[in-house]
Amino acid sequence: MHSGFEQYVRARGEALCRFAHLLCGDRHLGEDLVQEVLVKAHRRWASIEAEQPDSYLRTALVRSHISWLRRRSSGERPSAEPARAAVLGDFADQHAAREDMWGLLAGLTRTQRAVLVLRYYEDLDDRQIAEILRSSPSTVRVHAARGLARLRADLTPPTLKPGASL
Repeated sequence: MHSGFEQYVRARGEALCRFAHLLCGDRHLGEDLVQEVLVKAHRRWASIEAEQPDSYLRTALVRSHISWLRRRSSGERPSAEPARAAVLGDFADQHAAREDMWGLLAGLTRTQRAVLVLRYYEDLDDRQIAEILRSSPSTVRVHAARGLARLRADLTPPTLKPGASL
């Protein structure tokens, strides 16, 4: 009955998972999010397929992510960062930088992260992002500015106060 749905998922499923991974910051949670959205979309596929399925599903992923009540089944969080071994080579440096960036992105609110992913990964303008979030372009700009300010603050090393010792 829904062979168009199956074809769409085969063709675009990986791209949806990559997008959700960026939203969630975790590949497995991203896959769960995609699965949840696709289950809901399957019921309405005939009307979705007649529209723009990519746009519809991207919007559904963002909205579901922002309002997602389900969290990891385990509330376990590491309490301290393990000591880092000496980093050798370009690949290791890139991997460490990527891990650091994931940590910084995790510190943003869901909406700030969604705005930055839509802006810099999906290359959407403020109007398009506002349509997805059901907000105004000025609200999108506020979320983007606050998210970028938070990233900048987290990347800037703290300065020593005059007279302080190490």
